[in-house]
Amino acid sequence: MRHLKKGRKFGLKRGKRRSFLRILANNLIQREKIITTEARAKELRPIVERLVTYSKEQTPTNLRLLLKKLPKQAAYKMYHEIGSRYRDRRGGYTRIVKIAKRRQHDASRMARIEFI
Repeated sequence: MRHLKKGRKFGLKRGKRRSFLRILANNLIQREKIITTEARAKELRPIVERLVTYSKEQTPTNLRLLLKKLPKQAAYKMYHEIGSRYRDRRGGYTRIVKIAKRRQHDASRMARIEFI
């Protein structure tokens, strides 16, 4: 039974999974919207929303936290541009839109995740 087991494994070990999600978060921050599978989008959402929450309050500590979790360019974009955009918003910074067309080779459900 999977009681109290949260998160998807994506067939990866812990370190590769963390790296994979960090790369997805970086791509979302750089492009501000990406198309990926539904499962990946649902797993990515809480990670990115936490990072936006860090960047809303502009303190050196929060910048260090962002630099720890993201590449330098993405961390600075999050801190200076995206965080100030959502200063008055209390949550729900991303939107997942399900796409009707499935992926060709394995018929995975696709979704677009974007900043609101």
